[in-house]
Amino acid sequence: MQILNSTSLGNRKLENAVFVSVLLFIFKIVFPVSNSLLLLLINEVLVFLGVVTWVLYVSEFINPKLSKPLSLVINTGILNALIFFIVSVTSWLFAQTEGVINSGLIYVLFSTLIVFIFIGSLAYIFSAYKKLCFHMQKKDPRLYFNTLIVFIILTSLSASLLNINKSGNGITFVLDDSYDFIYSTFLALTVSLIFLNSLRVAWIAFLNKKQKISLLIISIVLIVLSAVNFSTTQAEDFSIVRNFSPALEYFASLVMTYGIIYFTVIFFTTLFHLPTAEAIDRKSEELTSLKDITKLMSQVFDFEELSETITSTTIKVSNSDAAWIAINNNKGFEIHSISGIGLVDANHISNFLISNSLLSEIEVKITDLQLFDAKHKLAKNMKSIVSAPLLIQNRNNGYLFAARKTSRIFEEEESKSVNTFAGFAAVAIENAKLFEESIEKERLEKELDVARDVQYKILPQQTPKYKNLDISALFIPAFEVGGDYYDFFKIDETKLGVVIADVSGKGIEAAFVMAEVKGVFSALSRIYDSPKEIMLQANSILENCLSKKSFVTAIYGIVDTQKGTFNFVRAGHSPLYYYDGDKVQKLIPEGIGLGLDYTDKFNGSIKEMEIKLNNNDIIMLFTDGINESQNEFKEEFGYRRLEDVVNKNSILSVDELSNQIMTSVTLFSKNSSQHDDITLVLLKWNSHII
Repeated sequence: MQILNSTSLGNRKLENAVFVSVLLFIFKIVFPVSNSLLLLLINEVLVFLGVVTWVLYVSEFINPKLSKPLSLVINTGILNALIFFIVSVTSWLFAQTEGVINSGLIYVLFSTLIVFIFIGSLAYIFSAYKKLCFHMQKKDPRLYFNTLIVFIILTSLSASLLNINKSGNGITFVLDDSYDFIYSTFLALTVSLIFLNSLRVAWIAFLNKKQKISLLIISIVLIVLSAVNFSTTQAEDFSIVRNFSPALEYFASLVMTYGIIYFTVIFFTTLFHLPTAEAIDRKSEELTSLKDITKLMSQVFDFEELSETITSTTIKVSNSDAAWIAINNNKGFEIHSISGIGLVDANHISNFLISNSLLSEIEVKITDLQLFDAKHKLAKNMKSIVSAPLLIQNRNNGYLFAARKTSRIFEEEESKSVNTFAGFAAVAIENAKLFEESIEKERLEKELDVARDVQYKILPQQTPKYKNLDISALFIPAFEVGGDYYDFFKIDETKLGVVIADVSGKGIEAAFVMAEVKGVFSALSRIYDSPKEIMLQANSILENCLSKKSFVTAIYGIVDTQKGTFNFVRAGHSPLYYYDGDKVQKLIPEGIGLGLDYTDKFNGSIKEMEIKLNNNDIIMLFTDGINESQNEFKEEFGYRRLEDVVNKNSILSVDELSNQIMTSVTLFSKNSSQHDDITLVLLKWNSHII
């Protein structure tokens, strides 16, 4: 809903901007020359309405959190260059075609087009300044910036009115030179507010060194561009904008003044931050890396994934060229997760340091590899190395190595960083090992029995009895427990809810998720009588239950025995088969799996479908264990064979048809083991039963 509101608001702002622009265009066609005070005032009001509406619209699409602040700065530079180009080309063009294009309808159309491009560029530049001013501020700067906007408008309009008599357009106005102090006062206050708002550059501190250097160069270019454009707005060649709107000319000069002041402040602020940028970047990288590894330690227990993350972050934090881990196992040291170096080189260096007792069992150690280079040419590019032991309860489990190609020896601060990572690495690796061992033992001893016990307990023990409806349900577990589930819910005497689902994954986790799914659908079936609403609510509830790697496919439907209808929804599950008395139809209404998305995207994807039941119609729900059953040639049973079985045996009772389907699947895959659970639910409508 929030996304829709944001889009709707953006559309309204665009409509407003286009409407004002069209109104201004028509006004210029009808009144190409503002030869009266009233027309001039209307012209200026329309121009500023156009600027304001376009600024409001453009601001919707400028977000420094998504579009980096440096990108916004570059974009303002491009548009400043565009303004310079437009002014230069149009000035030259009008000078070359004086008397031809400088009058009449052609002049009005051409000048209006140029000015609209000019307004659009100024709107983006001003919006970018606003977003940068607001970015990463602890206190809300809205009051100061809105005050600046008011004074920019007042300054531009006062300058326009005070210069009417000087313009030579035939308009006389009571304000003479004695009222210049009004413009001067507004101008002084505007420049002061520009300077005050330009001081809001907290985002610079969060740039890395490379970005700060780039910003220094860009700010110099933008200072020059803004200054050139400012001088251009004061020149006689700026007549195309001046003739269109005197106030717009002054607004442009104020925006350029803003650019000069703002990028001057940015230049000196960045210059001030530059000497400490590298140290700050390193500390920031170290803190970020430690945070990431700490998070990984609590979420990831895969040894290889953890060790690769550790070596890659060690390289970044310690300014090294290579890193690897040597794990002490029963047979010696084993190299893992090499980065920036070959396996042979890493082995040679590790063995050399170990055999020559150049490693410490209890503390980090820095070693010069010059002697090692003469002995092993494969590692000749590595000049310096730091090694840190992986200590757990005073027991050394191995080493974390970081190597550098330059002759510059590792500094103490860098070695401390490596040692810190080694401590985290030791804990993470030990946890991963313990977890792998415990999981393997648990899986072999208990998982199969526990998971299967859970699965059997949550499945219904018998099928319900309803008028005009025959029901058959069948479940065949695989050797390793999967996540298949089906259930029936008595809504009232004429309505029956039915669900079939498949939880991703296998084993104990899938079984417990299955139990949660049962509880969710059981509870929701007592509250809602709409399949779509039940599925939407189920997805919302499961957000707090499912892990990021888990999802559930499902079909939920309601049979109304009084109306003779079956309404259902599908959430990424296998298709529903409907036999209509002639042939099987494969019904696949839209819908993504539960747990794959918790936004409006999921809500919009779920589509409810209704089936009008006739005598002997069959509804078939199943999991992919049927169609994905394989023979010895890895060929799947598939949908076509399943459809053929139903078409040929539709006259049978639901129990007989269920047995016939399973016989066909079993014969097809008799020489191959069953790798997934098989679940089948059949509903047959008998409208002739009284």
